[in-house]
Amino acid sequence: MGIFSAFSKKEKKEKLDKGLEKTKQSVFSKLTKAVAGKSKVDDEVLDDLEEILVTSDVGVNTTLKIIERIEERVAKDKYLGTSELNQILNEEIAGLLAEQEKDGLTGFDFPARDKPYIIMVVGVNGVGKTTTIGKLAYHFKKAGKSVVLGAADTFRAAAVDQLTIWSERVDVPIIKQKMGSDPASVAYDTVHAAVAHNYDVAIIDTAGRLHNKKNLMNELTKIRKVMQKVVPDAPDEILLVLDASTGQNAIQQAREFTSATEVNALALTKLDGTAKGGVAIGISDEFKIPVKYIGIGEKMEDLQLFDKKAFVDSLFNR
Repeated sequence: MGIFSAFSKKEKKEKLDKGLEKTKQSVFSKLTKAVAGKSKVDDEVLDDLEEILVTSDVGVNTTLKIIERIEERVAKDKYLGTSELNQILNEEIAGLLAEQEKDGLTGFDFPARDKPYIIMVVGVNGVGKTTTIGKLAYHFKKAGKSVVLGAADTFRAAAVDQLTIWSERVDVPIIKQKMGSDPASVAYDTVHAAVAHNYDVAIIDTAGRLHNKKNLMNELTKIRKVMQKVVPDAPDEILLVLDASTGQNAIQQAREFTSATEVNALALTKLDGTAKGGVAIGISDEFKIPVKYIGIGEKMEDLQLFDKKAFVDSLFNR
């Protein structure tokens, strides 16, 4: 049974549309004002569109790329009506996101293998990191995978307690040690347990601190090295969790973490509570790292695989 098969395409689309409602309302209200009284896409409309995208947290560099693509279409087609603007945006942004596709696993399904799929989760405190781990465990388990969690954020009792609650809620085992223990030791024990007991997936939480980039880099490097003593190429995925509602601050966090470790997947949380959903576009483009998961609600089912086409369709179609 494939992941999310319990939900129809229609149900998933409805959840996505609802989750992006605040961003859609913001973008459409601004677009409506920008094209009021105009019949074609001209320089003034493009200037207004640039401002709309930047203020929707798409980011300056990505916005300039999108505007350049639309300018090329205007020059080629000679005349583009404002009524076509939503479709043009849809096509050009979808094309931009498609360029960030990388080979690798899509979603939670993967071929049978003789070692666990190991995910190391990074991100600052408060972005929804632990909740995302719990939801990931839920969906992996729903897909028929056995899962073990590792509580390697040993600096905050709340982090370990919260992850323990999620392990009980989802009914998956958790590996933890006393507060202040070496995070790398917890990661080692988790991977060792995953191998010894033939778990399909191991998901390891890490401390969310950014006060000192050098210390962060050293800590994450150490965690990776001890995991590799058990599984040489671990982890398979370094997942950076970002809070979409923080907009440009999320982009800055991405910059810090990608410079500290080899992040190869992103999760954007709290999209349902913000008008800054455009940050998903900017982050994908700027860092050339695919957004893999999005959080569009508080329920366990409200973590979705990031479908680029569905996302852009939802954002730019009324």
